[in-house]
Amino acid sequence: LKEQTPPVERVVIFDEAQRAWSQEQTSKFMQQRRGQEGFDKSEPEFLIEVMDRHEGWCVVICLIGGGQEINTGEAGLLEWLDALQGRFTNWSIFASSLLLEDDYVADEKARERLEQPEVEKRPALHLSASMRSFRADNLNAFVSALMDGETDQARKHYAALRAKYPVTLTRDLPTARSWLRAKARGSERFGMIASSGAHRLRPEGLNVRNSITPEYWFLNDRDDVRSSFYLEEVATEFDIQGLELDWSCLAWGADLRWSNNNWSNFSFRGTSWQKVNAQTRQQYQLNAYRVLLTRARQGMIIFVPKGDASDPTRPPNFYNQTYEMLLRVGLPEA
Repeated sequence: LKEQTPPVERVVIFDEAQRAWSQEQTSKFMQQRRGQEGFDKSEPEFLIEVMDRHEGWCVVICLIGGGQEINTGEAGLLEWLDALQGRFTNWSIFASSLLLEDDYVADEKARERLEQPEVEKRPALHLSASMRSFRADNLNAFVSALMDGETDQARKHYAALRAKYPVTLTRDLPTARSWLRAKARGSERFGMIASSGAHRLRPEGLNVRNSITPEYWFLNDRDDVRSSFYLEEVATEFDIQGLELDWSCLAWGADLRWSNNNWSNFSFRGTSWQKVNAQTRQQYQLNAYRVLLTRARQGMIIFVPKGDASDPTRPPNFYNQTYEMLLRVGLPEA
């Protein structure tokens, strides 16, 4: 910002590049937090602008995770393409040929930009082996099919991974806790996770509104009640994105329900659930569960509550179809 000289670095690696801030979010931050009046660039545009000061070569490497946008202001892939194809037409653009799949490109404008001839497709640029889930290369494929509502594909993918990467179902929280403790060996870490929108897990003793202290939850030992090992405090997608456990219990809330062969999205407001109709918010919610389903290195158990017929905020029908669908894709009961 202060100097117009090229940076020392000629290579930038931008992890989770699909989460880069939009023009609106970046401008708001730069003006309010950095005192840069009139700043009107997105995060990708500003970064490329700075690197473009080099007379010789430079490279920006964008690592794109599919279905990971969960925060307002995260621009997705389109912002990078807008900057490159709008202002920086002298740059060469290379992309994985798999980037056009729905997991990576939800925006039709981004798809159109990727299909332009100036974007050179290279199959070798797709990183297919998961470093997080070393036991299951195709965990992401299973989760992707599940979140896309493709139950037949999800069943096939789980059949291929179940021998190395167990995913188990239960409707009993003590059973889930016992399963985690039995699976973990030595220093292997386990914990409870749930969607930030799963507000009616509170009767089960899981309050997503109570924030964890991440350094205690992720790092402290088994004898610390604040650690993940105690299985009392629950981490949400915002706490755990980019991090992982060895074993996890995902508590499935009524904010995302399987109904009529599709996912239905809800938000808890005041004393009742309201249908989420905005497409962006629906996608953020699906992505939240996508993040939660891919946090365990070695395996997970999914807890789906039974609900309570006497409680209008969590009747059994809010959960039953979700549980039955998960059974149909092949997940065994604990």
